[in-house]
Amino acid sequence: MDDTLHRLFKYKAWANDQLLTVLARLGDDSPITALALKALSHTYVVDRIFAAHVRREAHRYTSANLQETPGLEQLSADLRSSDQDYIAYVAALGRDQLAEWIDFTFTDGAPARMSREEMLMHVVTHGTGHRGQVSAVMLLHSASPAKDGFTTYLHEAEPATRGRAAA
Repeated sequence: MDDTLHRLFKYKAWANDQLLTVLARLGDDSPITALALKALSHTYVVDRIFAAHVRREAHRYTSANLQETPGLEQLSADLRSSDQDYIAYVAALGRDQLAEWIDFTFTDGAPARMSREEMLMHVVTHGTGHRGQVSAVMLLHSASPAKDGFTTYLHEAEPATRGRAAA
C-alpha cells in the first residue's frame, strides 16, 4: 500500500462529506444545490468509470454524465459508497500494481493507456477540481463553502502528529 495515495483517498472521502453536509443544510431548493448536483454527479460517474478501468473491468457508462441527475440524498449515498470502495481498494495495492500499465477506452471511444497510479491520481484531482467549482458557485451566491482543504483534513484526522490535542 502507498500511504500517500491511501491518505489522499481518505481526504477525498472527507472533503466530499464536508461538501455534502453543507449542501444538505442548503436544501434541495437552493440554486447552489442544483448546480452542485450536476458537478458531483459527473464526478461520481468518472469515479466509477475509473474504478472499472483500474480493475480491468467493463462499466455501464456511455458518457461521463448521467441522463438524469440524482437527488442529493441518493448522490450522497452513492458518493460515500464509492469513496469507501476506493479507500479499501487503494489500501490493498502494492507498488508493482500501482506501476502497472492498463489499456482502456474513454467513453468517447478514444483509446488510452495509463498506469494504475496515474488513473487513481486522476480520480483524486478530478474530484478536487469539481469541488472547487462548487465552492466558487457558493461564494458567488454568498454562501460559505465547505472547509475542505487538505491541510484542514490532516490536522483533523491526525491531530497527535500535527501538534494538536485530539478533540
